Amino acid sequence: QVQLVESGGGLVQAGGSLRLSCAASGGTFYIGGMAWFRQAPGKEREFVSAIHWDSGSTWYEDSVKGRFTISRDHAKIEVYLHMKNLKPEDTAVYYCAADPDGDFRSYKSWDRWGQGTQVTVSS
Repeated sequence: QVQLVESGGGLVQAGGSLRLSCAASGGTFYIGGMAWFRQAPGKEREFVSAIHWDSGSTWYEDSVKGRFTISRDHAKIEVYLHMKNLKPEDTAVYYCAADPDGDFRSYKSWDRWGQGTQVTVSS
């Protein structure tokens, strides 16, 4: 059974940086793509960024373009989210997801999720 484990969250001041990691394990499987979503208290889970596993093509939500960078390591089966110039509105639990089926910008299209890692940006 595929497991996704996130790490790297924490507390940072506005303008700071963090790198999130997500490691996939649990047998052999084909990854079509992986993504990061986030969920703030009282809000719906929202798309942040995605990467096509084979081609490396990337997509970003508008508010993080130019500040966040998604990347992946084929050998380690890991995906990363490099976040810089963080803002208080980036505060949320960040989730890693794998293998979309449908609109990859919708959380409903992803079946495999990590447990989440908290990112808190203080002003």
